[in-house]
Amino acid sequence: MNTERLRDTIRQELAFARMQTDRLFEVLAPAAIHERPIPERHRLIFYLGHLEAFDWNMVCRTSFGMPSFNADFDRLFEFGIDPVDGKLPQDVPGDWPAVREILSYKDRVRDKVDRLLERATFDGAAEPFVEGGQIFHVAIEHRLMHAETLSYMFQWLDGALKRQVSSLDASRTKQADVLPHPKSVRIPGGFATLGQERQQESFGWDNEFQAHSVFVPEFSIDAYDVTNYQFLEFVQADGYNERSFWTSEDWGWIQQSGIRHPRFWIPRGERWFYRNMFEEIPMPGSWPVYVSYAEASAYARWKGKSIPTESQYHRAAFGSPDGTERMAHARGNFNFRSWSPEPSGASAEAVSAFGVFDLVGNGWEWTSSLFAPFDGFQRFPFYPGYSADFFDGKHYVLKGASPRTASLLTRRSFRNWFQPHYPYIYATFRCVEN
Repeated sequence: MNTERLRDTIRQELAFARMQTDRLFEVLAPAAIHERPIPERHRLIFYLGHLEAFDWNMVCRTSFGMPSFNADFDRLFEFGIDPVDGKLPQDVPGDWPAVREILSYKDRVRDKVDRLLERATFDGAAEPFVEGGQIFHVAIEHRLMHAETLSYMFQWLDGALKRQVSSLDASRTKQADVLPHPKSVRIPGGFATLGQERQQESFGWDNEFQAHSVFVPEFSIDAYDVTNYQFLEFVQADGYNERSFWTSEDWGWIQQSGIRHPRFWIPRGERWFYRNMFEEIPMPGSWPVYVSYAEASAYARWKGKSIPTESQYHRAAFGSPDGTERMAHARGNFNFRSWSPEPSGASAEAVSAFGVFDLVGNGWEWTSSLFAPFDGFQRFPFYPGYSADFFDGKHYVLKGASPRTASLLTRRSFRNWFQPHYPYIYATFRCVEN
């Protein structure tokens, strides 16, 4: 890709990513900025500064060596958190700067990043980590990831703290609640390609390399994600109180947390409701259920099945009966298309060559594979902890995408990961039998 074409592509992608995060903060009422809707995460005000601090630290400081104009903010907003030891943040609203100061910082950082983009030669020797636009792609995709993070964080705010700025949900909630007829698809044994090759014009995070082929033995997989109504059968069968369906760690979490149903559900008498972004609605039974990995795997054990591995996911999503592999899914419920999922299997275009629906879009897909490096893994020298800090045996790989996932992140090699007891995200699942 020539220099000016690359510059124009980055300019457009950066503008799109900024637009998405700016629109999200428009959802918040002023009183919401110091809220902490998820106990394990920072207050929302952190993210107002974090996106720009990340861009400054990666682009302006690391690649172009610019001196800081606000070193305190560069440090304060540098890192998010993902506690695995139960220790929750203890800060108070008064610990944070005024919003107007953060917005001024945001404007100055954006101006400097834009100026650097216009002058960049994309020569890795003169500008470290800029060859092929790498550091700019890091900034863009980091922002797009947070566009989804912020979406599911806002999901847990009280409705009075949010303003509906989009009518996209209307088309989802008015869809007929038609349940797909459960069925499984037999996937013949064959090879699946995981990861991607190292190419100058193809961006990937460090955990996506190196490409390698894996033989996947024959297996059967659910054609559709498990729906809310299907999971309700597990709840009504007292699955949350049956010790045999849970690992020791998961059972301890269930007992300590008191969880007895998916986080997105609300029991009211004998009826169930669903916590949508802007309102509570009668539980849409045909939507894919969003649950933690612990809950997904307990359901699978109840069914006498298991959760797909990362390799099985790849084989079902990108393989084909003739032995070729697709590079990606072009269609699906992703790229900020909606605030909500649609009924499982509703889109005839979101189907794999084997006839498996919604493997990309409508909800991230839990896999039973622990997040770990591929052979040949090399840390990003400018961001050494991005992946390596989470190769701890405590995070599971997710594949696919949710309605709030940017299309740039739906490439075949992209890997998401979360702890098994994290119930807040747009993550669903399906079962397999070997």
